Amino acid sequence: MKIGLMSDTHSYLHPKVFHHFEKVDQIWHAGDIGNMALADELEAFKPFRAVWGNVDGQELRVRYPEHDLFTCEGVKVWMTHIGGYPPRYTTALKPYIKQKRPQLFISGHSHILKIMPDPALQLLHINPGACGKQGWHKVKTLVRFDIVKGEMKNMEVIELPD
Repeated sequence: MKIGLMSDTHSYLHPKVFHHFEKVDQIWHAGDIGNMALADELEAFKPFRAVWGNVDGQELRVRYPEHDLFTCEGVKVWMTHIGGYPPRYTTALKPYIKQKRPQLFISGHSHILKIMPDPALQLLHINPGACGKQGWHKVKTLVRFDIVKGEMKNMEVIELPD
């Protein structure tokens, strides 16, 4: 399964997203979507799953969960907006991460792209950075990868032009 991962759009959907995610099977959004129109546009394009972020209003919070724990192609995935980084996960989540034992932990919020293993918890952490206009990030980023038979493969970082 080919996944297109994004975060922190803040109501701005870069037109190149459709080109870069043309061949993905699903789009995952790690929060701070911004508005329903953006979510609707992505849902109309590809199968879409998302979590809400701290800037998302009630309408998005009703539609999407704060935390999404699911299995994809044999990989246990936990996606949330505010999660921290290995080994400094948010205080509220750290015990649950240890209890739930995801193999892939995805968060957004920081606008900082990071793909890093957590050997202590035996998981891969991905923060796709931010692809919206709001925030202090200088480069808009997306991540594209495959999940095949319980493994994450072919990790690609995509930089979007201004």
